[in-house]
Amino acid sequence: MPRVLLSLLPLALVSAAPPAPAPAFSPDAFRAHVAFLSDDLLEGRDTGSRGHEIAARYVASQFAGLGLKPGGDNGGWYQQVTFQKTRRGDMPGTLALSGSPAAGKWAHGQDVLIGVNPREAKTDLSAPIVFVGYGIADTSLGIDDYAGLDVRGKIVVALNGFPKGMPSEVGAHLSSAKDEAAAARGAVGFLSVDTRLSAATRPWTVRQRYADGSRFSWIGKDGQPYVEGTGLRASAGIDDTVAAALFAGAPRTLDQVRAEADVEGGRPKGFPLAGTVRITAETVSERLTSPNVVGVLPGADPKLAPEVVILSAHLDHIGIAKPRPNDPPAKDRINNGALDNASGIATMLEVARAFASAPDRSRRTLVFLASTAEEKGLLGAEYYAHNPTVPLASIVADVDLDMPLLLYPFTDVIAFGADHSTLGKVVADAAKPMGIALSPDPMPEENIFVRSDHYRFVQQGIPAVFLATGYANGGEAAWKAFFDKAYHQPADDMNQPIDWNAAARFAEVNYRITRALADADEAPRWYQGDYFGDLFAPKAAKAAR
Repeated sequence: MPRVLLSLLPLALVSAAPPAPAPAFSPDAFRAHVAFLSDDLLEGRDTGSRGHEIAARYVASQFAGLGLKPGGDNGGWYQQVTFQKTRRGDMPGTLALSGSPAAGKWAHGQDVLIGVNPREAKTDLSAPIVFVGYGIADTSLGIDDYAGLDVRGKIVVALNGFPKGMPSEVGAHLSSAKDEAAAARGAVGFLSVDTRLSAATRPWTVRQRYADGSRFSWIGKDGQPYVEGTGLRASAGIDDTVAAALFAGAPRTLDQVRAEADVEGGRPKGFPLAGTVRITAETVSERLTSPNVVGVLPGADPKLAPEVVILSAHLDHIGIAKPRPNDPPAKDRINNGALDNASGIATMLEVARAFASAPDRSRRTLVFLASTAEEKGLLGAEYYAHNPTVPLASIVADVDLDMPLLLYPFTDVIAFGADHSTLGKVVADAAKPMGIALSPDPMPEENIFVRSDHYRFVQQGIPAVFLATGYANGGEAAWKAFFDKAYHQPADDMNQPIDWNAAARFAEVNYRITRALADADEAPRWYQGDYFGDLFAPKAAKAAR
């Protein structure tokens, strides 16, 4: 958490200083960055690939040309991260149910999607099963789906998502922590089953497309892959066929459970299920390295320079797609990632250029972080947050730039996480002179708050937001079309009708936000009573709303 514990002051006293006039931002300069980073020669910038290494060197050369200071390991630009890449072995996995009225066996990739355990080359786990509702537990909210249930040495079965009506960002966090909650209570495995909402949001057929992907884990100082909820030996997602079998003979049917979960505030209670589940799987692992790229612009104010504002964006994308049956020989399979996230890196580079060329340096120190392995689970940012190249206590804020949709003349921005700290007011105040509004999360069902790099800083008690273009002025239609036709597909390339004037405008608003954070008299603070501030920074001074 931040080293500087601020006394409780009225919010008006901690708002950002009036921003200085912003420098000009060039659409052509922005376009040049995106064109290079999304070129076919970089082959989609997959983590650990040659293309990502080239992209990292490009960013480092840009930092050097701007006069930034290296902020990586041993006085260099790169913070090298060692990863374990774990893939399925010759026996991808099975799930079998015995001792039940609906005994059966199912193979990975069809009715079950078995997770990859980076700490076990061969998994063979048999245990009784217990339904645990949503599998959520949080004392501050008075929620414990495990109350009255003994799950020690057992495999838990939990609904996907979180109860309807729960604040989306809190729910997204609790959903991401289900493995840890289960492991903390002695469970050894975890099975997830759809609600009506989760099935509609992400259909089973979509999940099957990614069933055979490798799992990445960064290597800790103990030489082991870092895994949260390490007490779990196996996990899997199950479709309706398997879910119905698990609930055969149960006190309540699966349909009854789903009907209750579909009601506002509905939280089905758990109960033991009949039978024993056996999960088997084999994995093969290898190790590789991939760098974060870190540039530093030292602050000019002797008092505030020890404090650090981070502007982050992920450099990686998902590489080259595997060929599918009946693909024509010339089919484009390179996932160029022009908007996800060459555009975020371009924004960061142009903001860095503006700061480096400004006549007055920022008061606080700025760190520009181009992270790796975001597409593998926010891993480069997680590694940096656990192993920062500046003192963790000195970091007062992170602004993350991930996939700004620059296909229309945006008039609003979304700052995911803005409601939790005074960062939200800084964003709103900085954007207002440009006629840009701050809008609330328009797609809470996507759980975006926990799906980008800023969340790794939140988990370390640091106020953070993730900036994206909003739904106004044609944005909603553009977002939906992008998710349908281009997101994580080869169509996310330079052939899209990217609005380069909007790109320059997005760079300017982020410069204004970063300048306000860097020059304000007081650092951002969590709000009093905020869930994330209380959870991750309980001792930090808070601001009144």
